[in-house]
Amino acid sequence: MTTFIFDVLKDLQNNNSNLSELTFILPSKRAGLFLKHQLYKVSNQTIFSPTIISIEEFVEDLSQLQTISNTELLFEFYTAYTQVTKKEETDSFEIFSKWAQILLQDFNEIDRYLIPQEKIFNYLTAIKEIENHHWSLEENQTEFIKNYLSFWNKLHSYYTHFSKQLLNKKIGYQGLIYREAVANLEAYIQDHPNKQHVFLGFNALNTCEETIIQKLLQNHLAKIYWDIDTVFFNSPNHDAALFTRQHHQKWPHFKTEPFNWITTNYSNKKNISTFGIPKNIGQAKHIGSLLKSLQHENSSLQNTAVVLGDENLLIPVLNALPENIDALNITMGFPLKSIPLAWLFETLFYIHKTPSNSFYHKDVINVMSHQFIRPLFNVDQVDYASKIIETIDANNIIYLTADRLKAIAPHSGTVIDLLFSNWGKTIDLALQNCFQLILSIKTYLDANKAANLLSLEYLFRFNELFNELSRLNAKYQHIKDVSTLFSIYKELLSSETLDFQGEPLQGLQIMGMLESRVLDFDTVIISSVNEGVLPSGKSNNSFIPFDVKLENKLPTYKEKDAVYTYHFYRLLQRAKNIYILYNTEADVLTGGERSRFITQLELEGIHNINHQIVAPQVPVIEASLQTIDKNESLVNDIINLSAKGFSPSSLTSYIRNPIDFYHQKLLKIKEHDDVEETVAANTLGTVVHNTLEDFYKPLTGTFITVDIIKSLKSKIEEQVTYHFKNEYKEGDITKGKNLIVFEIAKRYVSNFLDLEIQDLKAGNQIKIIAIEADNQVIVDIPELDFPVKLVGKVDRVDEYNGITRIIDYKTGRVEQNQVEVINWDELTTDYKKYSKSFQILAYAYMMQQMGTINLPVEAGIISFKNLSAGFLKFAKKDKSGNGAKKDFLITNDTIDSFKSELKQLILEICNPNIPFTEKEV
Repeated sequence: MTTFIFDVLKDLQNNNSNLSELTFILPSKRAGLFLKHQLYKVSNQTIFSPTIISIEEFVEDLSQLQTISNTELLFEFYTAYTQVTKKEETDSFEIFSKWAQILLQDFNEIDRYLIPQEKIFNYLTAIKEIENHHWSLEENQTEFIKNYLSFWNKLHSYYTHFSKQLLNKKIGYQGLIYREAVANLEAYIQDHPNKQHVFLGFNALNTCEETIIQKLLQNHLAKIYWDIDTVFFNSPNHDAALFTRQHHQKWPHFKTEPFNWITTNYSNKKNISTFGIPKNIGQAKHIGSLLKSLQHENSSLQNTAVVLGDENLLIPVLNALPENIDALNITMGFPLKSIPLAWLFETLFYIHKTPSNSFYHKDVINVMSHQFIRPLFNVDQVDYASKIIETIDANNIIYLTADRLKAIAPHSGTVIDLLFSNWGKTIDLALQNCFQLILSIKTYLDANKAANLLSLEYLFRFNELFNELSRLNAKYQHIKDVSTLFSIYKELLSSETLDFQGEPLQGLQIMGMLESRVLDFDTVIISSVNEGVLPSGKSNNSFIPFDVKLENKLPTYKEKDAVYTYHFYRLLQRAKNIYILYNTEADVLTGGERSRFITQLELEGIHNINHQIVAPQVPVIEASLQTIDKNESLVNDIINLSAKGFSPSSLTSYIRNPIDFYHQKLLKIKEHDDVEETVAANTLGTVVHNTLEDFYKPLTGTFITVDIIKSLKSKIEEQVTYHFKNEYKEGDITKGKNLIVFEIAKRYVSNFLDLEIQDLKAGNQIKIIAIEADNQVIVDIPELDFPVKLVGKVDRVDEYNGITRIIDYKTGRVEQNQVEVINWDELTTDYKKYSKSFQILAYAYMMQQMGTINLPVEAGIISFKNLSAGFLKFAKKDKSGNGAKKDFLITNDTIDSFKSELKQLILEICNPNIPFTEKEV
C-alpha cells in the first residue's frame, strides 16, 4: 500500500520541487510526523528537513496573535463583559460561564467564516424582537422581558469590546486569529514572494482558510492536494465529497489548473466486516480478540489502527489488548479526570462549596479513606484515620467539625486543617490548602519513589493544574467563592490529559477519529459506529438559530455530519482489512442504532460486507447453596458455645439460616454498625424495652394499680429521651424522621400504659413477678457427652387474675397466627411461621426447669404495632383452618413436646456429620 503522503512527496519530486525549501501545511501535527518519516523514501540524498506545520500554527504565525486556552478566554471575556454591563445587571462569574461558553463558540464561527459582525448581531436582535412582538413592544415591559431583549441588543458590544481587548494584548481565540490572518495576508505575500506552500489532506475549509489558500494559489505560492475517491466525487449525494465538490466547482483556480487528486483506491478489493456487539465493554473486548487473531498474520501489528469513535472507550480497550503487543502508540491522552486524585479534589470542593463549619460523616470518611490521604494519618505507627472512623461509628456522629476531628486525632491536626479548615475564607487560602496537600502527599510518596513513579506523575500534573488556577485567580480576580473555583477546576480538568509514551511510527496505533486525518493503514478497526457517535447527529449548542446559520452560510449539523462522513470513508479508501464495530444496545446517552454509514456501505454494493452479531459467552452458573463441613476445630467451637449457652434468638437464627448462625455465633462475625442517620428499628425496640424495664422493675412483687400506672405516664418523656441518648449516642432526635421516631417511641410506651389502665379498670388484677429475668438451665441430652446450656432474658412475667403469664415485647407487628402451632415437628423448620412460638416456649421451658413458675401458664407476645389485639397468647391448635380448637395453656405435655423438638435441633447443631447448609432466605 502506498500512502497519500508518499504519493504527494513523489509527485513533488517528479515536478523537481526542492523539498527542503517547501512549507508543508497539514490538518494536524500528527500527520506532520508521518510526513517527516516518509521523506527518506523519496530523497536519494541527505537534505535539510522542510518546514512542516499544522494549519493552526500557520494561521497563528500569519495573524501575529497567540492562542490562549478556553478557560483563560472565559476570564478575558468576563473582564470585557463587566466593563460593558451595569454593575447591578452583571451575572456572577459562575452563572456567566454557563452561557458565555456558547457565545464564544458563536463568536468563533462568525469570525472563521468572515461574517460581518454588526450585520449578524443586529439581525439576531431583530429576530428576537419579531419573535416576541406580542410582548416586547408593550409599554409596561417586565424586568425579565427588558433583560432578555437587552441581552440580544448587547451581543455586538460584547463582541466589539472583547475582540479589541484581545487584539490589544496580542492574544485571541481561533476565529479571531483566522480573521486577523486574512487581514495580514497581503503583507505576508509581499514579505515572502518566493516561499512555496504545500497544503495536503484538507477537506472542510472555513471561509478564512479558503481565502488564504486561494490567495496563495492565485499568487503561485502554493500547491494543494486533495484526497478524495472518484466513487464519492462523482456521486452528487455522497457526503464524503460534499466539500471537495464545492471547492472544485467554486474555486477559480480549478478552472485552469488540475484538481489533484481524485483517486480510485476505494473500489479496490477489501475485506469489510461489521460486528454488532452489546454495550461498549463488549466492543472493547472484541477489539482485543480481533487484534489477537490479527497477530497470527502480522505479529508486530504494523500498519494497523484502532480508531475509537467514542474516546471514552480508551481505558476498556487498553485493558483488553493482548499482553504480547510490543510496539504501541496511543495518540489520545489518559484523561486527568479519570485519575483517583481528581475524585479527591472534587470531593473536597464539593464539601466546601457551601460554607459550613460541620461536615457530613460520609464525606469525612470518603476523604480519609482515599488512597492518597489515608497514609497521611499514620503517625508513629498509629492509624488515626481508623480511629476517627471508629469513633464516628461508635458514637453515631452524623456531622463533625474540624475541632472535633482534631480532638479525636490530635497528632493529625495539620492534615485535618488542610482538608477541613480555611477553605471558605479566601480563594487564595483554598488554593494554598490544595498546594500544601499535594506537597504532603509528595513527601509520603518520595519515601519510596521507585514504586510511586506514576502516582508522582499524577501529582505533578495536578500541581500544574492548580498553578494555572492560581495564576488565573491572581491575574483576573474573578473567582469569588469555592463554588466558582470548583466549576473552573472542572473546566480545566476536562481538557487535561496525561500523555502516553509509545512508538509514534511503529506497531499498533490507537487514535480518535480526528487524529486519523491524512493517515493511511492496511488494517483498520473502527468502534462505536452508531448514530449519535459516528456521525454525532443534531446538536445545536448555539445562540444562532438554524435559519440564520443557513442565511449566513455558517455550518450546521449537516456539514458537521459530512466532515465525519469524509473521515470515515477516507480511512476505508486505502485499507485492505476493515472491521467496523457498533453497539447493538441503543442508548440515549452513548449513541443510538447502528450508523447510517454501515447502511450506506451496503447500499453502494461495491464491496461484500460480512455481517456478524457477536454476543459474549455467558456461562450458566448454577447457584449452589453453601455448605460448611464440621471439622474438629468447629466441633470444639460448638462445644464451647454449648457450655456458654444457646439463646432462643441464636437457635431461631439457626432455624432461619444455619450459615448465619455459623457466621455470627461460631466465627463471631458481626455486621458492621454503620452510623444511623435515621433511628433503626432495633434502636427503637431497645429504647422502648429499657423504658418499660425502668418503669416496672421497681414494681416487682407488687400488684399494680391505676394510680401507679398514671404516675408513670408523666415520666415517659424523660425516660425515653434518656435511653435515646444512651443508644443513639450523638445522633440528633430533634428534627426530621428521627423526631417522628422519638414521638413514636413515646406513643408506644404511652399506649401500652393506657392498655394496662384499661385492664385494671375492667377489674383485672395484675401482679408483677419478674422484669428482664435472667434464665439459665442445663438441657438434658444423654446423646451428648458435654453440657448444653440454654440462656435467655424474659421481658416480663406477671400474674393476671391468678394465671402466670410470660410476656415478650415486640416493637414490630405480630399477628395471633404467628404464635400458634399445629404440628410439633414443624416448629424447628419454618422460621417465619414459628420463630415467635419457639422463643416464648423456650422461655417457658427455662422458667419451668428453674422452678420459678408452676404450670400451667400462659406465654405470648405484646406487639406495640398491634396493641389493639392485646396479649397474643401461644396456642396449640388441633387442626388448620376455621373451627380449630385452641389450647392456650402451657402444660407439662406442651413443655415435653417442645423439649423433644429442642433436643432434636441441638443434636443437629452438634452433630459433626451434618454440615451447616445454607437456606434460601
